[in-house]
Amino acid sequence: MSIVVTGATGALGRLVVEELLGKVPAESVAVVVRDKAKAADLAERGVEVRIADYDAPETLAAAFRAGDRVLLISGNEVGRRVPQHTAVVEAAKAAGVAQLAYTGILGGPEADFDLAAEHKVTEQAILDSGLPHTFLRNGWYHENYTHHLATVLEHGAVVGNAGEGRVASAARADYAAAAAEVLTGEGHLNRVYELSGDTAWSLAEYAAEVAAQSGKEVSYTEVPADAHLSILTGAGVPEGFAALLVDVDAAISRGRLAHTGGDLSRLIGRPTTPVADAIASALA
Repeated sequence: MSIVVTGATGALGRLVVEELLGKVPAESVAVVVRDKAKAADLAERGVEVRIADYDAPETLAAAFRAGDRVLLISGNEVGRRVPQHTAVVEAAKAAGVAQLAYTGILGGPEADFDLAAEHKVTEQAILDSGLPHTFLRNGWYHENYTHHLATVLEHGAVVGNAGEGRVASAARADYAAAAAEVLTGEGHLNRVYELSGDTAWSLAEYAAEVAAQSGKEVSYTEVPADAHLSILTGAGVPEGFAALLVDVDAAISRGRLAHTGGDLSRLIGRPTTPVADAIASALA
């Protein structure tokens, strides 16, 4: 039996692997990746590297083995995730894995924004498979915002169409720690976790914190959805993805990412990382 992480060379996947290596021996961990070279450093540390591609179902047959505990990290190709994820679920079922954990999105079936659609289909496919499962419904990451701090500081503005809606985000590392816990701990089978930060904040509050820490004038600028879409596409964001971001802001305005139920902090055994800490790290 191995603890298997798919998409292990991505931003979340690498953090999950690091968390696992702090809990279990390296020989107990396996990673499923498309590019062997990108996982060379993990192989050197004793992690088993299994080569497979979400888009090539025939390669997934060797990715999983009976009794494995598997983390399916959702793919990053929006629009292609249903067939990709379905292929993984089918391969995991054929192999007889002991657990299939999945990183979905906060709210699950109740999430009424476009980015949630493929996650809902994937969760249903897992339920239909009959596999023992754990749903990790991840909320928003701090990094979704702090990644763009240079642009925010350049223009002195956080731009969006989220109104006074609030975001209970957490650090990507917090979500990785939760994933490692459900893969190594007991009592998590057939459970659903709504994962989010301990504190929800508005974009205006976020802008004020950036201003306070940077010493520069930064404010939140509310724009209509169509104007926000134009701003994003003008900055080079592909139109399809830009539309998803605008739709997420609208969901934020309806309170869909404001949940502070505490599942994440309970799983990781500590408070979630404050957004102020993420801003400080990004500015350092």
